[in-house]
Amino acid sequence: MKVGAAVPLSYQPPVRYSAIREFAQLIEARGLDSVWVFDHLLFRRPQQPTAGGWEAWTVLSALAEATQRVELGMLVAAAPFRNPAVFAKMLATLDEVSNGRMIAGLGAGWHQPEFDAFGIPFDHRVSRFEEAVQIIKPLLRDGHVDFTGRFYQAPNCELLPAGPRPAGPPLLLAGVQPRMLDIIARHADMWNTAWHAEPASARERLDSMREVCERNGRDPATLDLTVGVAIAYPDLGGKSNFPASLSEGVADALHGYADMGIKHVIVDVKPFTEAAIDRFAEAVDQFRA
Repeated sequence: MKVGAAVPLSYQPPVRYSAIREFAQLIEARGLDSVWVFDHLLFRRPQQPTAGGWEAWTVLSALAEATQRVELGMLVAAAPFRNPAVFAKMLATLDEVSNGRMIAGLGAGWHQPEFDAFGIPFDHRVSRFEEAVQIIKPLLRDGHVDFTGRFYQAPNCELLPAGPRPAGPPLLLAGVQPRMLDIIARHADMWNTAWHAEPASARERLDSMREVCERNGRDPATLDLTVGVAIAYPDLGGKSNFPASLSEGVADALHGYADMGIKHVIVDVKPFTEAAIDRFAEAVDQFRA
């Protein structure tokens, strides 16, 4: 089972890129398998000031040059933020820049205030997501698509040059609602469920995804299952943004996820410090031993 970690882009005050770069290099140096970024334009929550972050794709492109070994991914890109044919071009290009280390994460988006603030339509998000996948997937796999939908068009579109992998980067899709799960079962190479702490909290979603695969005529074993796990170390000053998080028993939890058939665990570690990553890396070493 692979284990990776996210770098923070959306904090108040914002984290400078120099610190993000150092954090990504630390994740790689400590032997983890992947580096992830979140795709948000801003956060607006009641009774709180607006929180901003850097544009995810620009940062991920820079991290492709700043790292050498780790896989790179978005958890996950919001489909409405970018034209899907252009996004396929971006994915193939960054797969080339990173020498085949990209994981193509995609979702429908969920935080309406950022859509409204940047003038991006929030309606019909699942339909927009489905059309985007029908453009991005064939462009990455075959280099060509001829698609005319309600929201997106890619008439006689070609992806040239091709990236370094014949089938393109793996397509990781995220979602939990029934229609989203059907789309994922039909199109994804990987699926992500987040955010969890103990493995038992993810079991219901995993079982549901396997049932959806079977209903869609797909062998569940052909879909790589990934999980997002929140970890916070209070004694180091960490406080998770998610309702449930781990602080102890991390190696045991990783064993639990591996036993459930998870292929890739992606963690959000708090605080954003070298000490926190070192402690998590020690738990990963225990798991691997």
